[in-house]
Amino acid sequence: MPIALTNAQIRFLRGQAHDLKAMLQVGGKGITDALAAEVDGALEHHELIKVKVAAEDREARDAMIAELAERSDAVLVQRIGHVAVLYRPARDKRQIVLPRA
Repeated sequence: MPIALTNAQIRFLRGQAHDLKAMLQVGGKGITDALAAEVDGALEHHELIKVKVAAEDREARDAMIAELAERSDAVLVQRIGHVAVLYRPARDKRQIVLPRA
């Protein structure tokens, strides 16, 4: 189950994600098991990632981003155009310390 973030924590994460480059891209095949595993591994290692979704239709893009966040138990921090920012704290070694709620 994804964690709940306060507005201050979301603002903090958006600031942290500002300089990040899109790490993964969802292509024409959509969300495959391999892509979901890559997102899971990237979130475990980095905690905060950007994913680029190449769907042209806005509803399809939103559905893909929601499915990706749900399958990886991540929180959607921000979505601008084709790029989504996902956050999930690492299970073993946390790197990002969120501000208090």
